[in-house]
Amino acid sequence: MKKRVHVWIDGRVQGVFFRAYMRDAAKKEGVLGWVRNAPDGRVEAVIEGETDAVDRMVQWCHRGSPLSRVDDVIVEEELFKDEFSDFIILR
Repeated sequence: MKKRVHVWIDGRVQGVFFRAYMRDAAKKEGVLGWVRNAPDGRVEAVIEGETDAVDRMVQWCHRGSPLSRVDDVIVEEELFKDEFSDFIILR
């Protein structure tokens, strides 16, 4: 079964290689989508893939990169769209 989530990660998540680590974790899990720095200081991402892999990525978001400090993760499930061919960092 496939799943899509939109996540916002709050804490010390910008300037700590969060996006690069997330991209690498996403590629290992085989999920697709994107991640970017939000203007309000959070990191925002859309993740699509097999339900178990997406769930593991959401758990990864709660841990974050080695230098990050995650204070909160908001997760919204969306309709699966199958619109991505990779997991990329948006600028």
